[in-house]
Amino acid sequence: MIERPITDWLPLTKKEVEKRGWDEVDVVLVSGDAYVDHPAFGTAVIGRIMESEGFKVAVVAQPNWKDDLRDFKKFGRPKYFFGVTAGCMDSMVNHYTANKRLRSNDSYTPGGEAGFRPDYATTVYSNILKELYPDVPVLIGGIEASLRRVTHYDYWKDQLMPTILADSKADLLVYGMGEQPLRELLKLVREGVPLNTIRNVNQIAYLQDSEAELPSDKGWETVELASHEVCLQDKIRYAANFKIVEVESNKWQANRIIQKVGNQTLVINPPFKIMDEKEIDASFDLPYTRLPHPKYKTRGTIPAYEMIKFSINMHRGCFGGCSFCTISAHQGKFIASRSEKSIMKEVEEVTKHPEFKGYISDLGGPSANMYRMKGKDEAICARCTSPSCIHPVICSNLDTSHKPITELYKKVDAHPKVKKAFVGSGIRYDLLVDDFNKNNKDNNHDEYMEQLITRHVSGRLKVAPEHTSDDTLRVMRKPSFKYFKLFKQKYDKISDKHNLNQPLIPYFISSHPGCEEADMANLAAETKDLGFRLEQVQDFTPTPMTVAEVIYYSGVHPYTLKPVFTAKTKEEKLDQNRYFFWYKPEFRSLIRSRLNKLKRPDLADRLLSNPKKQETRVEKKMGKKR
Repeated sequence: MIERPITDWLPLTKKEVEKRGWDEVDVVLVSGDAYVDHPAFGTAVIGRIMESEGFKVAVVAQPNWKDDLRDFKKFGRPKYFFGVTAGCMDSMVNHYTANKRLRSNDSYTPGGEAGFRPDYATTVYSNILKELYPDVPVLIGGIEASLRRVTHYDYWKDQLMPTILADSKADLLVYGMGEQPLRELLKLVREGVPLNTIRNVNQIAYLQDSEAELPSDKGWETVELASHEVCLQDKIRYAANFKIVEVESNKWQANRIIQKVGNQTLVINPPFKIMDEKEIDASFDLPYTRLPHPKYKTRGTIPAYEMIKFSINMHRGCFGGCSFCTISAHQGKFIASRSEKSIMKEVEEVTKHPEFKGYISDLGGPSANMYRMKGKDEAICARCTSPSCIHPVICSNLDTSHKPITELYKKVDAHPKVKKAFVGSGIRYDLLVDDFNKNNKDNNHDEYMEQLITRHVSGRLKVAPEHTSDDTLRVMRKPSFKYFKLFKQKYDKISDKHNLNQPLIPYFISSHPGCEEADMANLAAETKDLGFRLEQVQDFTPTPMTVAEVIYYSGVHPYTLKPVFTAKTKEEKLDQNRYFFWYKPEFRSLIRSRLNKLKRPDLADRLLSNPKKQETRVEKKMGKKR
């Protein structure tokens, strides 16, 4: 651990507050993650923003909520409010597998140790604070609060839940990326406006008495959802709600959303327009130590930090709109890109780390190759209500040039202290296929691929076709599998040209809505034919605020309200998942039996014939020796 003054971090203890000479704290942040002072960790970002606005901030990281509440009381009553987050992940996704089995580790805790945060952490923390300090406002945020801001299906309880504001008793919720609404809130709080009375800031949500009038000073139009009580009785109305929420969350000129919950009304103000370059740079350029707090040095490393400590996040947002993914629901579908100057400044900071050996682990983002991609005509984007810019086809208004990111890669490569800069984040391979991406007339995606493959692949490249069935892929909002095949041909051609052995690692999902058992068998057969023995296996988990979650619960697609099949029982999920492991002897007879029952002996023959011969052919193709 690097020895630095303890005052370089936001205070975690009362003693650290006293070392700063503070008599009181303005804001106390409570987080389910250990405190890592790095721009990839939300608590650090929020705390540093508050600090930059002149606020005295202290952090309560992973407090004991079970039998001793002293952690919640150690800083006393803050002057303005408590800020609460479950951390960088929804606590239920953090705790449980797709089969609802308790995970044995937690990547955001020293030593990877599990058990340092509760289930539904945002709600638990907020309720404790409201009990201890009933007159102090509580502001909740982070991905758990953001994606649970309206009526939502909770997979782990297997029931429909109201807005998290109802259960947490919090006064205010910030959804999405919080920098813009937070700065507005801080300005008002500094002027003497109590946090729990603020109503006219974009990108916040709150509950008010149903009899109360809505604020009118912003001139927002209002859209009303079916009430929580109606949703409990009518799954179709719940599904219809989602379309409204998703459309309004992705519009530049969005409407205010309201929903009745008992005798209260949930109010969700429209989001801010995506951050411009100056705003996002300001967030990343804050004085982070880029290190875990020193208190953890005897408890082991923090796995999530170890993964990203030599990485650079170049942008936020994703315009893919995948049905199972929460990125666009939380970060937005429009891309907020940092300037080259800000990125290169962070590269320089990374190279100063005493453990840095010359290798940057990731030059990436939610989708690594969307840097600086945006609409050619912003007026068209301002009117757009589509949840995806590339499904079912790439929008003709989308600038998909890879020139800016290619040039940036080259500048990072030229840094004298950087030996290699890898791309560890997944890329959108469909943006690199000529037959799919017809917007890119100058073929600079070919130059990008050459640069990527020859300079930035660390042994293998991650891509996510997710499925092979066109019907399932349409539900997923993903392109046809034929484009993955074309990408693989292009990838292999460049790799062969440079005599490189860097295999593609494709990711697939089983049991996704729209996927029948035969579709999974066909997926296994198609990937077998391409030379893949799949090990990266993911069973579908319905997470809040996604199309796929709505389909899983309601049985219908929220945009068409037509039925969509979804595997739900443990047996149905297992029947789909086992096809990933066609090469394991213990599954062969069962797979053949299942496919005969489905009247698909052709798939059984294709999948199970000559496994040794297939294995030999694949290994030779990948340049291996038996």
